[in-house]
Amino acid sequence: MKKTTLQKKRSTKPAPAEKDSPLGYFEAHKIEIVQTIQQLVEIESPSDIKQSVDRLGAVLAGRFGDLGGHTRFHHAEQFGNHLQVDFPGQRRGKPVLLLGHLDTVYPIGTLATTPCRIAEGRVWGPGTLDMKSGIALMLHAIEALQAWHGKVLSRPITVLLVSDEEVGSDSSREITESLAKKSSAVLVLEPSYGLQGAVKTARKGIGEYKISIQGKAAHSGLDFEKGESAVLELARQIIEISKLTDLKRGLTLNVGVIRGGTRVNVISSQASASLDVRIARIKDAAGIDRKLRSLKPFNRKCKIEVIGGLNRPPMERTAGGAALYKKASQIAKDLGWTLEEAAVGGGSDGNFTAALGIPTLDGLGGVGEGAHATCESVLISELPRRAALLARLIETI
Repeated sequence: MKKTTLQKKRSTKPAPAEKDSPLGYFEAHKIEIVQTIQQLVEIESPSDIKQSVDRLGAVLAGRFGDLGGHTRFHHAEQFGNHLQVDFPGQRRGKPVLLLGHLDTVYPIGTLATTPCRIAEGRVWGPGTLDMKSGIALMLHAIEALQAWHGKVLSRPITVLLVSDEEVGSDSSREITESLAKKSSAVLVLEPSYGLQGAVKTARKGIGEYKISIQGKAAHSGLDFEKGESAVLELARQIIEISKLTDLKRGLTLNVGVIRGGTRVNVISSQASASLDVRIARIKDAAGIDRKLRSLKPFNRKCKIEVIGGLNRPPMERTAGGAALYKKASQIAKDLGWTLEEAAVGGGSDGNFTAALGIPTLDGLGGVGEGAHATCESVLISELPRRAALLARLIETI
């Protein structure tokens, strides 16, 4: 398939560089933003391939370094290294933390069948929306702030791009929380919500559990009554678990994977289920954990083991996050559009920073659809507005 590229056209008009016309500045630099997105998307970076993620990290370290950022990598054994970039500011004080991730959910080779392309006013390809367009917005917003204020920014900025967000952030969580505690606010460049481009002021927390059943094997024909079916016990437990869902409280439980049995003519001695739990409020975490761990077998000759727990706290709508949204909303209004907010079921690393009490605003990245799907894309027309919003938000909080 022929790859489509976007050719930059010469303009006889000088690009506006004044900080009071940010939208015009980014409209004039829209092609460069698109080209950066293409560059990043064409470097495949699945979470489980360290070498590939590190390659993307090295490219971005070079890009941020060219802007004068002080780059460092936090080494990770299993996953890619986490990239931190620090930009000094003219005024003292805590930096604003720009948070994102390098990794995607797509395996190596996806580009061969789903290449990055430009068509129908969008950039298409794996990772365009989640979240390489967000990283591109970081780069170009910082570049713009330097054009407006000089090489040294008006305020300090820290960029953190982790390598394992799509698989739970186990190796990066401590780094994220440490930097957040040193920051005045956290701006998360995950994709916006929906084609209306809403920012995210609340996210659900995520828990993962495994329910294991120990039964007793027996021949299903000769000794049926001597067996104790782990599969049957698990099926009954799944029904009980489903009753714990409370949509009004934003509490959901989903048994996504089940395993059990060895052969059709054997009463199963082992069965297990993997469970996804989502909570809107942290106060529900202890209660659902207690209920899961107190499950009792229907068949007393079977045993139940429950392991796991909450791995991302919910990002609840706090006063600090609401204040950031109010400021962002006013900036958007000044730039000519209405910025909406949303509460969503998915989690991000913003969950960690918000739970620490650090003002956090999520969903500041690209506008598009199809995250984690073959139709993933980002709207080109929205890129200048997102970049302008980010730049003005950085310099005013």
